[in-house]
Amino acid sequence: MSRRICILLLALVEACASSVLASAQAAPSPTDPNNNNIVQNISPPVALVYVSAATGTSYEINAYVARANGRMTPVSGSPFAGNGPYLAGGRRWLFSTDTVDIYSYSIAWNGALRQVSSINAQQFNQYPTGGPVSLFLDRTGTTLYDEDIYWDGANNNYQSFDLSQATGALTYLGVTSSDSAAWITPLSFTGNNMDGYGSTCLKGGQYIYGFSRSSKGALTDMNITPAIPTAPRGGYCPYLAAADAANDVAISLTPTEDGFTPIGPAQIGVYTADSAGDLTTNSTSANMPPTAVGTVIDMKVSSSGKLLAIAGTSGLQVFHFNGANPATRFTGLITTDEVDQIFWDNANHLYAVSRSAGKLFVFNATSNSCVPATGSPHSISNPQNIAVLPRM
Repeated sequence: MSRRICILLLALVEACASSVLASAQAAPSPTDPNNNNIVQNISPPVALVYVSAATGTSYEINAYVARANGRMTPVSGSPFAGNGPYLAGGRRWLFSTDTVDIYSYSIAWNGALRQVSSINAQQFNQYPTGGPVSLFLDRTGTTLYDEDIYWDGANNNYQSFDLSQATGALTYLGVTSSDSAAWITPLSFTGNNMDGYGSTCLKGGQYIYGFSRSSKGALTDMNITPAIPTAPRGGYCPYLAAADAANDVAISLTPTEDGFTPIGPAQIGVYTADSAGDLTTNSTSANMPPTAVGTVIDMKVSSSGKLLAIAGTSGLQVFHFNGANPATRFTGLITTDEVDQIFWDNANHLYAVSRSAGKLFVFNATSNSCVPATGSPHSISNPQNIAVLPRM
């Protein structure tokens, strides 16, 4: 090879190397704080958060991506057209209802929504003014349920729908064979995904109810009658149930004089489900911690099973949840706005919606601290309900 050719080849190699080096130096670092887009792209979402909002006579769905530090960013295209106030979501699908139809939405990789199907759930109701409210899923996201109000004109029950993971379409499975006016809350399933519980007071009566879930998703009333602790005065009114990933269930118990009028703050009772779904408790008036939230509206156990959030007319509070042992006080009120619905993700975040304040709160909550996330609270006009879909 001639000396001239060697020199030309060497010059070409050096030029290529310089070009590669210059490109590498010019490329922004994934950790460069001035390169927000790349930082967000490599920081995977820990949850997708959807909040329905009323807009006159219609609804829309506000969509957010939640990051590991609790920061929320709107999904491109949000808000999306909605079809009702009630929401529930699994990993790939979001659902809403207007108390007549239940609508299915596909969820794109970036959290964007597209309606893909609907089913008239009211047609399975025996009374034309009843219909589906309070949508909720089992722990695996296989079956969608709704509280079917006024099924026969006076009583309520629960409808079951099989979910096609391929299309998001719902297929009606059936309705609970029995019904009751007392069944007015969504159910919370224990870790075995076979037992779901709720509770309420009605006309002075105390009701803690449970349903067994079949392998195909159908619900059957277990006809349980768990003991309710004795109140120092009057009696306790139960409301709602929040199960952990094991077999323990928290129930709020408010002392009342006559079954109607509260005479003290709600307290937290703890029940444990046995293999047959029966509930037992060691809770007493002395070991149940009182809450500061006023009238209880919602309650949820964190995915870790270590924290219990209680929402009410006077705000939001978090307790340590200790399995079958009594819950213990953790925080005072972390907001004094009325809170209507709460959810946890799997990354130590607590989400809360306040309809009266028009706010979405996000808290970073661990066993040691509970503080607002950056940017919280977020303003939303006329928020209604929330669905949180963990992504980790």
